[in-house]
Amino acid sequence: MKKIGKYTVRGLLGRGGMSKVYKVEIPVIGKICALKIFSPNPLLVEAMGIKKLKDLFVSEAILMARLRHPNLVDIWDFDRTGDDPFYLMDYYCNNLGVMIGETYLTDRPSRIIAVDKALRYIRQILTGAAAMHHAGIIHRDIKPFNILITDQDTIKISDFGLSVLRGEKWEGPKNIHVGSPWYAAPEQEIDPNNVEFSADLFPIGIMLYRMLTGNLPAAPMAPASKWNPDLDADWDGFLEKATAANPRERFTGAAEMLHALDGLHISWNQKKERICELQAEGKPPESLSKQQTIRPRKKSLKVGPRQAKAAFPIDELWRPAFYVANRLKTKKDGTIADETTGLLWQRSGSEYPVNWNMANQYVDQLNGKTFAGRTEWRMPTVEELLSLVTEPPSGEDFCIEPVFDRTQKTLWSCDRRSFTSAWYVSLDLGFVSWQDFTCTCYVRAVCDD
Repeated sequence: MKKIGKYTVRGLLGRGGMSKVYKVEIPVIGKICALKIFSPNPLLVEAMGIKKLKDLFVSEAILMARLRHPNLVDIWDFDRTGDDPFYLMDYYCNNLGVMIGETYLTDRPSRIIAVDKALRYIRQILTGAAAMHHAGIIHRDIKPFNILITDQDTIKISDFGLSVLRGEKWEGPKNIHVGSPWYAAPEQEIDPNNVEFSADLFPIGIMLYRMLTGNLPAAPMAPASKWNPDLDADWDGFLEKATAANPRERFTGAAEMLHALDGLHISWNQKKERICELQAEGKPPESLSKQQTIRPRKKSLKVGPRQAKAAFPIDELWRPAFYVANRLKTKKDGTIADETTGLLWQRSGSEYPVNWNMANQYVDQLNGKTFAGRTEWRMPTVEELLSLVTEPPSGEDFCIEPVFDRTQKTLWSCDRRSFTSAWYVSLDLGFVSWQDFTCTCYVRAVCDD
């Protein structure tokens, strides 16, 4: 079993030009963390020299360790194995890139995030950026995959490998790109030495545009309201300012951008209130895309990512291929029956997120205490969970109170991806994905009604 220092390696999480990141386990207590170790690409070593790269790696660890903020990732330890430095940091299974479905083909369409959730995420990102900028640090590589999401659905900005102190000069070769395509500010691509804090605000604006529209802005940028009917001219103006090519035309800092975002949030809440006040009595008509009758698969599967789109009823963005017209009946024993699928669900499920093995134990405990008078509770399949996914809310849908407990936003399935990972379904964003068994999601048990 491979070790780095005293830490046991549990898998490779990723690699970059200067380092590799592993999932590791702390001895005795068994806590899972992320370990970033110096492991430069030979071409980068040839271009910059091993000493310079190592100094940059250590500087990254020092910068991150200086920062203490709820929306910035924490550094726990620093050490060396042989001559290679490494540091230990928080590990979170999820990130914004996974949530929106961004791939290595960055310009492909992605999943849309509801306005309320997008507002909450961007507020946290800006709050973390404000703390970072107060310490004099310019990140220079803010993008979805560097925005980690905790079990409590909060944001952590990570990966400070390209960060600099304000006024510090980049000493790498001029042909090395600093930042990520589509997200790096225009002035950073031209002269990474002379960027200001507004260079970090640009990608935050790009991410918000993408979350709300499912697209990256092209030049010239189409108004976000063209793609999302929930938005209006005020949103278009905010996003145009945040992503202005000229840094002098952007917000002056994270605090100003936050203040403008608060104004949008107030207007958004007022809009929802007006919609609900004007809502006509009676139930809105059913969408034609909804299936009226369905009997989801009940037997668990082991299926890999390449076979998933054939095995599960999902589209190219891993969303439901269709929505179910649920006929739900709430019972006094804490369960909800769905006449459409013939399934009986817990209304709430687990109180806290748990790993996959603990999720199975939770279901066993329900049967042990005959919850709701039943002893046949089980983990749901992906298909069964997808039957609970609803269309993204808009218009009158904002006024409909949910039947199920909204705490459980991501739910484990009994379907396994491999011997060490399983599939889950995000109910609030409406997509299927997978995590290894050590990651945490909620669990909501099901049985036949």
